[in-house]
This record gives sequence, C-alpha cells and structure tokens, in this order.
Amino acid sequence: MAPEAEYKEQEIIKLKITGKSHVKPRKKLGRRECQLVTFDLPYIAFHYNQKLLVYKGNGYEDMVGKLKDGLGAVLEDFYQLAGKLARDDEGVLSVEYDDDMEGVEVVEANAEWISVEDLAVELGTSTLKELIPYNGILNSEGLHRPLLSVQLTKLEDGLAMGLAFNHAIIDGSSTWHFMSSWAQICSGLPSVTVLPFLDRTKVRNTKVKLHPPPPDQDTQNASSNGTADAKPVDPPLRERVFKFSESAIDKIKSKVNSNASSDGSKPFSTFQSLAVHMWRHVTQARQLKPEDHTVFTVFADCRKRVDPPMPESYFGNLIQAIYTVTTVGLLSMNPPEFGASMIQKAIEMHDAKAIEERNRQFERSPKIFQFKDAGVNCVSVGSSPRFPVYEVDFGWGRPETVRSGINNRFDGMVYLYRGKSGGRSIDAEISLEAGAMERLEEDKEFVVEVN
Repeated sequence: MAPEAEYKEQEIIKLKITGKSHVKPRKKLGRRECQLVTFDLPYIAFHYNQKLLVYKGNGYEDMVGKLKDGLGAVLEDFYQLAGKLARDDEGVLSVEYDDDMEGVEVVEANAEWISVEDLAVELGTSTLKELIPYNGILNSEGLHRPLLSVQLTKLEDGLAMGLAFNHAIIDGSSTWHFMSSWAQICSGLPSVTVLPFLDRTKVRNTKVKLHPPPPDQDTQNASSNGTADAKPVDPPLRERVFKFSESAIDKIKSKVNSNASSDGSKPFSTFQSLAVHMWRHVTQARQLKPEDHTVFTVFADCRKRVDPPMPESYFGNLIQAIYTVTTVGLLSMNPPEFGASMIQKAIEMHDAKAIEERNRQFERSPKIFQFKDAGVNCVSVGSSPRFPVYEVDFGWGRPETVRSGINNRFDGMVYLYRGKSGGRSIDAEISLEAGAMERLEEDKEFVVEVN
C-alpha cells in the first residue's frame, strides 16, 4: 500500500463519534410480529450486510436532520427495520416491532480531514471500515441489537453514509427498495411509491425450530486460547474494485457468445458472460491444479421463481444460492462458453420445484450456514447490477461512491454493482488472497477490458 494510502487509513481510524440517537416510526403502530421463514434462516449466522454511500455536499447538520426526518417517515411502512429479532421457547425466530422499542440506531461522526475524492478508492475496504457500523457483528445479535444501524460521517466536502442491515430479515432487493423509498421521502414525495409486501408467511409458513440456537456472537476472529483445537488464521485478503465499462462488457459478452450453439439454446446473458470471465481468470490467478475442484455460486432472486410468484416488493429474504461445480482443468482448457453453459443451466434449472425441494431439505434438517460456506475454491457473487445504487438521491445529488463493508468477505467473494457511468457498465468488488489478487491485476486478458 502506498504511504499516502496508509496515512489516510490512519486518519479514518481516528474519526470522532459526535452523537448517537435512535429513530422510530413517526406514528404509533402498536405491536407487530412476523415469523422468519425458511428463506431467511440460512443467513442467521452471517454478518450484518454493510453498505457505504458517499455524497458531495455542504451543510452536514441540515443533511442529517433531513435524513432523520425522512427515516422516521419511511419507517412507518418499513417498520420491521425498527424492530428486533425474537426467539420463542421452541426456537422459532421472528421479527417483532413495538412502539416501546428503540428503533434504528443513528451514529454521527466527524472525519473532516477526509474528502469525498479520498474515498473513491478502488482498493481494500479496510480503509473504509470505520465509516460503517457493526463490523464483525452476526445477524443473530439482532436479538438484542437494532436491525439497522446508520452512521453519518461529516467529510471535508460531503457526507459518508454507512449502513448495516440485518441480513436475516432482508436481502439485496429489499435493501435497495428501502433505500430508494427513504430517498424519495427526503426528496419531497409525500409517501412511498411502492409499499413493501411484509407478510413473509405468504411465501412459506413452515415453523422451523433451530436447535441448537444460532451463535449470539462471532467467535471466528477471537484470540486463540492456546489449545490444540485452535483454528488456523486465514491468509490475509485483498479487495479491489474492477470497473468494466460498457465497451468492456460488450466485448466480454461477444467473446463468450462467439461460438453460439446451433441447437437453439439461448445466448449467454451479460451476467453469465461476466460471471464465467471472472470465474476463469480468478481460478487461473489461484494457480490451482487441473484436478482441483472449483465452485461458482450466485445468490439468485426467487421472487418470480416461486409458485405462486411473489411481488418485487416482497420484503425479506427471497434468495437461494445456486452452485456450479467443475474441475479447474475442464474450466480452463475449454472455451468460455463451457463454463457459461454450466452457469446458465444451473440458473435455469432452479425453478419452483428445485426451490421447494431446497426448502424441504432445510426444514427436515436445519443447518446454520457460515458466510464462507460457498464451496471450495469458489467465486461467489452477491448483490446485482440491477440494483439502482447510484439513483439513491436524498436531495443533494447521486452518490459519488458505493461500496460494501468488510463483513461477509472471504476468498472469492464478489459484489457486483451497476457502474457509476450508467448503461451496461458494471463494477466488480472482488476479495482474494493477496498473491492471487496480484496475479489477477497483472492478467492482461482480465484487465485489458477494464477502464
């Protein structure tokens, strides 16, 4: 890391917390409760899902005031985010809200020596982590913590909005539905344009008893107790954002579709083309043996896949992991369409019947997943370039930067975002072991298409 980058990281770590408060729905709602369903429970031992949005602008106090006022208004419809998790005597989890609860946590901080441009970095998230709350906090801690924490940090020429959402209650689609709705209210709309569909039991109403209960704190990074069964420390990771322009995306997609099959099969989508591009080049950067296995994982939105389909406004988790497995030799020695075809078929096969079987399997034998359980030598994709991340405008312009935090990161984790330049551009936020990342950065066939 360059000396200047190290200096900036030290400065960010020294930010000053200037205030802490809680925001609740503006009006009384009484007591509300909804059980968590089978789609929610696999993520209970993941960490809170973290996002960072950086805005230019002056008048920090006015911005904070507007954000708090808008938050109180939007929580009238998205009140589950102002609640807590609850567990009954049988181990069944639910999300509850009551007027007596604290609501959403809002932290105010000062880092006026940091500029918006300083945070437009393409390198690791460690330099950003102090701007986002709840580092290393498990979703199961929502039993006694707020389900949403917001940190608003004053910058030299703007504001950094760090958010931590409890992933056991919402997925990416619901996250950005909430963020867009909050921005609409702050921008002057009298009400939310698309109300959240809050009754999770309409998609699944099986009560799942979790025994033993999920962990209530993260012991993964706890200091070693000196015993023989202490787990080895994972190699250090590096993160980087690779920015794929429209022309780069078109070039990658054209290459993958250049040897289109004549059997009438569908052409490969933008996602499938970029997915196999990343899978192949990350696998090459890892310098694995031909006989080693490698897994590609994508968390697919199931709202239109379930029977009956659920509305896009369904508020909760309605995603499932889809796995594709092959050997390194087959993936690398065959043309790109080999891996793309595997990904395409796996996604297409994950229909209502497959979703139902996955749910029944979990309900028969519930398994508390760790966030690293994505497969051996994996490339695992979360988030989606469909999400309108650069359209979240609270009244002072669109964000200059959108990033993920340090939570739920492991070797091979990828977050995809729509590029700031719009159109078909895509930003890929990739985490890899340091050596593999260095080789990926030097891979001309991978980065040549990147602006």
